[in-house]
Amino acid sequence: MSRALHSAERTLADANRAAIGRALERIAPQWPLDRLVAASPYWGLRDLPFAEAAARLAALGGIQMLPTGEGEGSAPEEAHWHGVADLLDAHRDPHRMAWCDEIVHQVSQFCAAHYQSQRPLLHRHGGEPAGGLYGHWLAVTRRDRGIAIVMAEPALPEQFRRLPECPETLVAEALEELAIGEELVEWYAHGLLLDLLGWASYVAYRHWQSRLDGVEEDDRFDLLAIRMAWDLAIWRHLRDADPREFRALQKLWGEEKEAVAALVARHRRAQARSLKALVETESRYFAHLAARLEGSPAPGTAPRLCAVFCIDVRSEPLRRALEAQDPSIETRGFAGFFGLPIRWRPLGGAYQRPQLPGLLAAELEVVEALPPARLRRRLAALNRSARWRTWTRGALSAFPMVEAVGLGYAFKIARRLLAPPPPSHPVDELAAAPGWRFERAGQSLSAAERAALARQVLDALQLEAPPPLVLLVGHASRCTNNLHAAGLACGACGGQSGEVNVRALAALLNDPEVRDLLAKGGRCLGESRFVPALHDTVSEEVAILDGEVPVAVRDWLAAASRAARRDRVRRLEPHLASLSDRQLAREFARRGRDWSEVRPEWGLAGNAAFIAAPRAWTRGLDLEGRVFLHDYDASRDADYRLLETLLTAPLVVAHWINMQYNAAVTDPRRLGSGNKVLHNAVGGHIGVFEGNGGDLRVGLPLQSVHDGHRFVHPPQRLFALVAAPAEAIRAVVARHRDLALLVEHEWLYLLRWERGRGFERIFADRSEPFELRESGTSGGLETEVFDACRCPRHPEGARQSSPGGASQRSLDEA
Repeated sequence: MSRALHSAERTLADANRAAIGRALERIAPQWPLDRLVAASPYWGLRDLPFAEAAARLAALGGIQMLPTGEGEGSAPEEAHWHGVADLLDAHRDPHRMAWCDEIVHQVSQFCAAHYQSQRPLLHRHGGEPAGGLYGHWLAVTRRDRGIAIVMAEPALPEQFRRLPECPETLVAEALEELAIGEELVEWYAHGLLLDLLGWASYVAYRHWQSRLDGVEEDDRFDLLAIRMAWDLAIWRHLRDADPREFRALQKLWGEEKEAVAALVARHRRAQARSLKALVETESRYFAHLAARLEGSPAPGTAPRLCAVFCIDVRSEPLRRALEAQDPSIETRGFAGFFGLPIRWRPLGGAYQRPQLPGLLAAELEVVEALPPARLRRRLAALNRSARWRTWTRGALSAFPMVEAVGLGYAFKIARRLLAPPPPSHPVDELAAAPGWRFERAGQSLSAAERAALARQVLDALQLEAPPPLVLLVGHASRCTNNLHAAGLACGACGGQSGEVNVRALAALLNDPEVRDLLAKGGRCLGESRFVPALHDTVSEEVAILDGEVPVAVRDWLAAASRAARRDRVRRLEPHLASLSDRQLAREFARRGRDWSEVRPEWGLAGNAAFIAAPRAWTRGLDLEGRVFLHDYDASRDADYRLLETLLTAPLVVAHWINMQYNAAVTDPRRLGSGNKVLHNAVGGHIGVFEGNGGDLRVGLPLQSVHDGHRFVHPPQRLFALVAAPAEAIRAVVARHRDLALLVEHEWLYLLRWERGRGFERIFADRSEPFELRESGTSGGLETEVFDACRCPRHPEGARQSSPGGASQRSLDEA
């Protein structure tokens, strides 16, 4: 046995441990496919100024945060930092497997198997490994004979056998042997994590979610140790196999380490023009938005109907179209989970899923309550459906299933092709008018607790005297054969349909026992009825879920849907303008059922602003489906607690969405998930590979932001317009570090809006008049500006380097 295996475990120096901790926090979480909420890939960099973060990502990983024009900015030929594997690949025979490619492939395939609990090789060699993710990887890798064959390096496996069993010892040895000084540890660790950004983001999600659930799980250090182990193994292998080549590598490695800070500075200077172009795009948009906001809103009257929608930008055109039907219609914007901090547990089973934003932890469970006999029938039907789905979609069972079923299945396939049924998922097939039970820790809430929950929601809605009919309108994206469907659903509901939330809330607010307790506490709902509805963002149809509504209301909703479809065609798909209303309705409905459709809808593409203000200020104004609209009346928020909630939850979620869409355009290769036609699901829900390997892909598919000819989302930072006193906004910012970082470091623009008096920029300790740059105004999506700032094109797998840089010089030349 090697000396390394007998050596005592080593610990990291405190300074190195802290630096690695900072590097681990740099990686933002990526939610799995079944809970795919939008997340900013830059969240871990929020403590840096926006421009500094852009320079650091470009320098360490060749990642582009800024839209760049051809021949300017941080162009593809600008060098990024190179690790040990990069330096070796620069002179490696092109007919041999590149070190970087093998590292990503081997670690990625291992992680896919590990998190699917397949435990490769170990079942044949006995037992589970000690040491978590790193221990499992080490045990597998020591038995993997394919690495030496693929890399044509017969002596390489010996280096893996010599690696220490403890991940902390491994990291300590790697930092020492690679001579990584304290000042470089964070840079080095961050750069290695960017090599495996997909899996690093996934383990960051697992850590994030475990903290919300109160159970600490953290594989981030182990993943870094795995990547560092490859560097150490390669370093030792070259030292033992070819001392002359190793000395040359040492020289290049020393030069690379010394150049890190200078490289970031170079990227910062190179990106100056791109940053200027970005600011000009933002200024043009804001001038256009401000001009509209200073227009005269449409008048309203005492409402007969109030419809509460999610603040999602896709709701804005439909709200505008619905209000246009009658002056007595009022719409409101509210976070799509409707203030219910719940997990959904269907049919009393063990399965649970969050129905609230990823920032929050669920406090309650909601259970669909049915009579015992009916419950047994539904459970039996769902179990049959689940077994059938497993059989027909399993990698090993699908082909035998077709053989066994024979010609009958061919008829089913033909029927699905010619007349596809509406998309559905067994969990979302709720019973008609079920009962709803709210639970905490397995115990049903008392009437007093349910009344307190109802009062909390009504206070947040600022719904003082509701009209006779209140629609609670959730939203869902009804599409089929779409691995990223959750990314089109309600992010406020944890990447799920909002149906559970609106139906449960309507039942709560219509409960006579709850209403009686509310009335005794001074909150009388009178004759108001709350009716749940669902906006299908693919077809733009609004369905009433439970209860009855007057025929006039159904007519208003149908007319609003027609108008919303026309609005979407005008903004995003002008080639469909010649279709009649009926043809257009059929076309949008087809997209949801068609299992070959790659663009069922456009999601939140184009999002650019967040407004928290009374609806009367924006009623009737065409905001082009680009604005998150949250109703807020500061005069009804005496202690500004609601304001605090708005700025620390919905605004942050909107910022995450904005940055996710920006990233999918500025660097679709590294921060997007690629072509969805080539996607393969990993573990059913963990994420996707593009093709059959490579890193786990993060972010949005290309088809979510590109129509085949151009990008439809112009990348720009979010404008947050808040109608509240400046001192109240400043106080909230000052109390919340994350919000203060977003504001102070210019990740978004936070503005106070007062009608007739313009806009004031807010920081934690000051306010400033907000002045636009002299760039004029333009309508629509600023097409000409965006086309001039289009994202760079990177060939898949290309390594970026500067002419004459170290990465292009052979080790012999060094």
